Amino acid sequence: MGIAHKYGENVDTDVIIPARYLVTSDPAELAKHCMEDMDGAFAARVRPGDVIVAGKNFGCGSSREHAPIAIKGAGVACVIAPTFARIFYRNAFNTGLPILESEEAAAGIDAGDEVEADFAAGVIRNVTKGETYRAEPFPPFISRLIESGGLVEYVKSAK
Repeated sequence: MGIAHKYGENVDTDVIIPARYLVTSDPAELAKHCMEDMDGAFAARVRPGDVIVAGKNFGCGSSREHAPIAIKGAGVACVIAPTFARIFYRNAFNTGLPILESEEAAAGIDAGDEVEADFAAGVIRNVTKGETYRAEPFPPFISRLIESGGLVEYVKSAK
């Protein structure tokens, strides 16, 4: 995995990808503006494999799939939060973005910590602090969705 980028509670989809950029669904273009209104340096700072760690209700707001597409396009390997807005939860898996619910991890991981996750085992490791946290492991179907790159690619590969 990678370095943690930490945010608070109720990070909504309008902050993840501002509405003014919804003229495209291109992941690379959306990634340039990911988290822009909350953290203007995010797009320049994030590296492939990094993680977003946030408070409760991550992804609240509108139902746009652009939000998980922008996060995934930025190279984020996983989002960790105690809870996710239900529509974001579904959109994340539909677009192939791994998310993990863990209140303990969200509280224990600080910005800049090195983090890795084992989705099949439901284990999150804070390498920096030498701590391990639990999350619900991915069921096989969700693992296949993510490995395929999301629902559309999964369906294409099943034909």
